[in-house]
Amino acid sequence: MALLDFLKKIEPDKKESPFLHTLFDGFFTFAYTPNHTTKGGVHIRDGMDLKRTMVHVVLAMQLCLVFGMINIGHQHYQALGLYPSFLSGLHLKLVYGLIQLLPIIIWTHLVGLGIEFWYAAKKGHAIEEGFLVSGMLIPLIMPPDIPIWILCIAVAFAVIIGKEAFGGTGMNILNVALLARVFVFFAYPTEIAGDTMNIGKEVWVSGFHYDPALLAEGIKTQVSEYGWAHGLFDWIFGAFGWSTFGEGGVAMVDGFTGATPLGLAAKGGWEAVTAVYTPTQMWWGGIPGSIGETCKPFIIVGALFLIATGIASWRIMVSMLLGAVVMCLILNAWGATPFMEVPWQYQFYMGSFFFAMAFMATDPVTASSTNTGKWIYGFLIGFVGMIVRVLNPAYPEGWMLAILFMNVFAPLIDYYVLEANVNRRLSRKKSIVAVETSPEEVTAH
Repeated sequence: MALLDFLKKIEPDKKESPFLHTLFDGFFTFAYTPNHTTKGGVHIRDGMDLKRTMVHVVLAMQLCLVFGMINIGHQHYQALGLYPSFLSGLHLKLVYGLIQLLPIIIWTHLVGLGIEFWYAAKKGHAIEEGFLVSGMLIPLIMPPDIPIWILCIAVAFAVIIGKEAFGGTGMNILNVALLARVFVFFAYPTEIAGDTMNIGKEVWVSGFHYDPALLAEGIKTQVSEYGWAHGLFDWIFGAFGWSTFGEGGVAMVDGFTGATPLGLAAKGGWEAVTAVYTPTQMWWGGIPGSIGETCKPFIIVGALFLIATGIASWRIMVSMLLGAVVMCLILNAWGATPFMEVPWQYQFYMGSFFFAMAFMATDPVTASSTNTGKWIYGFLIGFVGMIVRVLNPAYPEGWMLAILFMNVFAPLIDYYVLEANVNRRLSRKKSIVAVETSPEEVTAH
């Protein structure tokens, strides 16, 4: 209580310092649940407010976050030809991934929360909680080597145009995190869709760049260099006698591939994929890809956690899986291209289906809200997303575009579901009235 009293004493005045009051209120309500409720015997006070709901979603992503950090380092050392086993050199891989991922997380929150704080102060209301989830989702769906300035522009676009323009949290019709990714995809396509070395960089393997001097001599060698942060950890690791980062290394273009399984499948089908990656690698996630999407078991654990806590809809998840399977079977039967012939079950080993299913499609703000609507909404995401993944020549993945597309139609789906329910009940009521009304009463009327 002493801490609570102290915080109340230093609370800024809302009229004199609206921005400071908004900032204070945001952190205060994050630490404490509201101590007031509507008076009356029919109301129930629950400690699970919106902030704590969002925190649960963030907690569900933590296994993906930790694995993503390690995988950033693993792909880096794979390119160097070092520590081939996923768990070998684990301390180096974890720290390397942390150094690479931390700026992405920090800048995402600085830009996103900064904009939300400003809008909250201008409107004179409390800070909204929606960016707690978006601020963690955005780093997890980005390539590990995305330039920070591009990330900041994408976050600003998503928050201002995708959310604040519609009125803030709970009013947006499009998923904010996916809007940031789709902005990068269309504005800077080589930063999110490139998976070959001929574009000047490898977007899915971080820490490498072409040496201009070597390029001038016709030598396409990528160079890795470590900074002061790596040197700091070298001092710590050296004290324990562990292996260190050293001065970095080089990776020859022909010595490794940073192509994603989807990129390989789009060009050569399942045989091209298995020539580079095993199904076990793809299932457990030791492959190039967006930071949080590669480890399927950890994503499924997060999905089960969200279902168990009642935060995410299992109907959307199950129906999305069914829609994808149906479309996969149709494409397998068609078999016009090698990508169509990929066995339907292995489509789920590649790409971000499970991550999109667990954390994107189930967004309660942008998804359908009726139970029947959730079945339709999820099924169409799986169905349309698989079409985009396999048949789209520009980008071998489909969940980003499919979810945003269905976000737009979610209110229409709910409208027709509700209309159908109303009409069915009216029809039933008319039938009951007709049965209960006698012929004499009908004649009298």
